[in-house]
Amino acid sequence: MRIGILTGGGDCPGLNAVIRAVVRKGIGEHGDEIVGFRDGWRGVLESDTVTMDLAAVRGILPRGGTVLGTSRTNPYALDGGPERAMENLRTLGIDALVPIGGEDTLGVATKLAESGMRVVGVPKTIDNDLDGTDYTFGFDTAVGVAMEAIDRLHTTGDSHHRTLVVEVMGRHAGWIALHAGMAGGANVILIPEKPFDVDAVVKHCQHRFASGYSPILVVSEGAKPKDGDLMLSTGERDAFGHVRLGGIGAALASLIEERTGREARAVVLGHIQRGGTPSPFDRVLATRFGLAAVDAVHDGQSGVMVALRGTDIVRVPLSAATAELKLVPPERYSEAEVFFG
Repeated sequence: MRIGILTGGGDCPGLNAVIRAVVRKGIGEHGDEIVGFRDGWRGVLESDTVTMDLAAVRGILPRGGTVLGTSRTNPYALDGGPERAMENLRTLGIDALVPIGGEDTLGVATKLAESGMRVVGVPKTIDNDLDGTDYTFGFDTAVGVAMEAIDRLHTTGDSHHRTLVVEVMGRHAGWIALHAGMAGGANVILIPEKPFDVDAVVKHCQHRFASGYSPILVVSEGAKPKDGDLMLSTGERDAFGHVRLGGIGAALASLIEERTGREARAVVLGHIQRGGTPSPFDRVLATRFGLAAVDAVHDGQSGVMVALRGTDIVRVPLSAATAELKLVPPERYSEAEVFFG
């Protein structure tokens, strides 16, 4: 069987582990030929491919990023894009396609599956907001990076008697902020799912100062105040219509400094959360996803995504997995609120 594989959207630790697992199992157990598409859906649209043999995946398990490259190309945003993608896949003799990506990448995959291409998706989003799976790889690594940053900032904040605001990724879902903030002992955690009260945030900071320590706030890039707007660093949109977010950390730091009379600084972790070697959890999860994807392909499955449920890898419909985002539920946020102030 000739299997195509691609990575789309933002990079994250663990992508190479999936690629390695697909190649090792596909070739080693089934004698498959694995064709890599460079830079996500761009590679499909332009028939830009690379042969993924055993030599191509040696040593890539601990590497961050993706050896195939990635982009935010959307075939359905281009005139004739879907038709060109399907024609190229047929011309290249692709029997099945394994796209690795989040809501946008797998949304394209869902439509291609409906058009007749055999597709088995692998969930990838550093925000952990893809429905249908308990966890996505890359998330654990991002939380670990953010937690280490928070740990380090506690000491410098206390030394200088200043507030430190840590801005982390999370456009619509606050999973990274929630987990990193709880693990790092943050005094306030702000997430997109729950617009925050500015007065309450300032009060928590003042209480922390009164205890003899300095406050640490962790805020998702998509968090917003009540009756407020998202902080935008630019009005630019990508091919899937997403506006680049950013700036909430700096805005909060400025406001807190003004209201408390004490110095405040913002730290934006940004792409540091995406880069570097994946954690053990992410390496194992990504590997299991890759192995399960090959199994699904050879079982004749299509229009499905491999997913983690408890400790088991299962298959769920792609349409269900991309129908809505997995957001932080109120009860999970309530757990973190116990430690505010």
